[in-house]
Amino acid sequence: MRVVAGRLGGRTLRSPPAKSKEIRPTSDRARETLFSILGDVSDLSVLDLFCGTGALAIEAISRGADSAVLVDRSTALAKRNVTELGIANRCELVRADAIRYLERAEERFGLVFCDPPYRLADPLEPKLVQHLPPRLARYARLVVESPARRPLAIEAPKLELEAERRIGEALIKVYRRS
Repeated sequence: MRVVAGRLGGRTLRSPPAKSKEIRPTSDRARETLFSILGDVSDLSVLDLFCGTGALAIEAISRGADSAVLVDRSTALAKRNVTELGIANRCELVRADAIRYLERAEERFGLVFCDPPYRLADPLEPKLVQHLPPRLARYARLVVESPARRPLAIEAPKLELEAERRIGEALIKVYRRS
């Protein structure tokens, strides 16, 4: 696994152990496709929920995002990656349940990644629909990755589906807040 592009492009990211069932990193190919949809992410503040390795936030920072908050129940792997890449000063690591973080957070972000473990996607959907939109700044984008066979739908006022791509077993949806 590597950073696909930007100033950190080509650098290696630490991956979870092969036997890990909790962390399923977004593939290099999926990140490449996603960022071609997103285009310029310069100067955005990023929220990476269920961050795992931190690959999505790291990719955004590499491509010019200003800062990132990475949230997961275990941030050890993400911490190792941002430290080894020398970007820890631009990343805040929050070891917490993603829904609890959203319930308490006050900051609004220009780009939000939401990639919950596939087995939790269905039960989390109502809470994500309720708590994600208030964290989006005006004209922000929300990226949701879920299993293609049972996709998450974050339907909310002022949130429009901008793009949708299937990559292997994953479905990536990009929403924009109006």
